[in-house]
Amino acid sequence: MADEFRQALAFLTTDRWKLRFHDGGVLPAPPKKISVLKEDCVVLLSGGLDSLVGAIDLTRDGLEPVAVSQNVRGDGLKQRDFAQEIGLTKHLQLNHVATSPTVQETSQRARSLIFLTFGVVVATSLEKYAKGNTAPLYVCENGFIAINPPLTGSRLGSLSTRTAHPVFLTRFQKILDAASLNVKIENPYAQKTKGEMLIECKDQIFLQTEAAHSTSCGRFQRFNYRHCGRCVPCQVRRAAFVAWDAKRDTTDYVYESLGKDDEDHASFDDVRSVAIALASVKADGLDRWLGHTLSPPDIGDRNVVRGMLDRGLNELRELHRLYGVK
Repeated sequence: MADEFRQALAFLTTDRWKLRFHDGGVLPAPPKKISVLKEDCVVLLSGGLDSLVGAIDLTRDGLEPVAVSQNVRGDGLKQRDFAQEIGLTKHLQLNHVATSPTVQETSQRARSLIFLTFGVVVATSLEKYAKGNTAPLYVCENGFIAINPPLTGSRLGSLSTRTAHPVFLTRFQKILDAASLNVKIENPYAQKTKGEMLIECKDQIFLQTEAAHSTSCGRFQRFNYRHCGRCVPCQVRRAAFVAWDAKRDTTDYVYESLGKDDEDHASFDDVRSVAIALASVKADGLDRWLGHTLSPPDIGDRNVVRGMLDRGLNELRELHRLYGVK
């Protein structure tokens, strides 16, 4: 088990880990009365656009999910509003509130492990789990960001998040299986771009009302809870809106005009990284740019994933064309 944890954490964070289990743990006293949840699955609801689409689709398919959120400053109210407006009757918001006795780790690259664990705990509280059935845990993330291919040779390690990467989710699933936890992690959008998620959402009217209120920015708190408009997640978000309908994107971006020729816009590192990736694909082809991105055995159908990544790049290409990024 320790080795499975080590491999999962190493892939998620690109750090090196050593884990050891110690005897002497104490279990809490069992409750006098055990309550189970009647709902049939769990969905992680972050306040982001992808999790919003996922929760909408699940409910419109007739499922009754329990929503689990990890509280983040600036998103707590948004998470509650989404859950209520979608029609989710059960919504649990949690926060690890962890502090280190030594040097503080500010990157939070392993934070998603805790979020997933919250989801697993709730999934084991479902009535269907208590009856011996598999409890689905939905992690809804578009395939392009889930794979998150390095845009340039320098964008490796902590610059490329792996929260919903199929390799990490597969390794985390192996941990659950080894612990005999009958919880199945599923990402229904692993082969979809963000734009395709918006276009194919099963409640277009509701999505049109709420989509722009979601959070995608990697620097949301830094800009006083506004989208910067230029980080990679913001660019993927904006490209998805363009693919869906650009007029529906009423998000207040700090840096709106991506094509403006200065260091805050077209010359900003993330904007240049996307532009370099697009130029590399045009010059050398998609496969040369992807390199070893699709080499891990847990990727799944590589041809399907390759096609999805190509379509994701096309969405970004159209965003840059629209704003005149050169």
